[in-house]
Amino acid sequence: MTPRKFRILNVFSLEGKTFSGNPLCVVEDAEGLSDEEMQAIALQFNLSETTFILPSTKATARVRIFMPHVELPFAGHPMLGSASVVREIFSAGDTLTLETLSGIIPLIAQNDNWELTAAAPQTRPLEFSTDRLAAALSLSTADIGTPAMWVNTGVEQLLVPLNSVDALKRCQPTLALFDRPTRNQRGVVMIYLWVMDSDDHVTSRFFFEKSNGLCEDPGTGSACANLGGYLLKQNAAVPLEITVDQGAQTGRPCRLNLRLDSAKNIKVSGKVTEFGRGEIFL
Repeated sequence: MTPRKFRILNVFSLEGKTFSGNPLCVVEDAEGLSDEEMQAIALQFNLSETTFILPSTKATARVRIFMPHVELPFAGHPMLGSASVVREIFSAGDTLTLETLSGIIPLIAQNDNWELTAAAPQTRPLEFSTDRLAAALSLSTADIGTPAMWVNTGVEQLLVPLNSVDALKRCQPTLALFDRPTRNQRGVVMIYLWVMDSDDHVTSRFFFEKSNGLCEDPGTGSACANLGGYLLKQNAAVPLEITVDQGAQTGRPCRLNLRLDSAKNIKVSGKVTEFGRGEIFL
């Protein structure tokens, strides 16, 4: 049996809070693993994502990202957590790039805080009535803010602004009510609900489809990047910095930072904390 080293990291963690952040498993040396083995390992850990570090001719390293039942082209917290591991095992320093199925992702670090630069956003309108969307979320039409929109800076998600934190807390999505127009280009429900409760603060929740049900994610970097795309589409003034709190309802509070620079680049950052490490045997 060949041992493979792995680490468990908490991404978007809060200072001094061990059980905060979005958990991530990173397999350090995945060269030689088949697609089927990577998918099986991701199911074994059963976290929202598991990543696999591979050599790259285009970047510091190549990263493959697996949910328990499907591979993703891009995801935010796996990028930050994987970068933290790549920095150490490749002696890469605080500036590096990761090759993903969605392209090359640049990252920089200040100590344990990592920041990624997302791809330029692609957007499209939601062809679904506000009344039906509100019903699918167990909310009233009055709870929905400015128009919902599809945004893609690496993975397409539906962004739905709400009018109050109370509405955000009351939201209870019903999977059966999400018809085809509310599924992304891959046919999956991925919905980000957010409230801008001050000029520089957002409270959010993210739901994704998993094994014929909806799960809530504690901290979603890809959705935070898509929020940047949404704000740019709404002609938000730049530069802009926003703190995003997510995960309170999951028991895993997360803090993300969204930055739109003067060139309208979208940057997402957060703290990465190592929780543990070990070996698996195949």
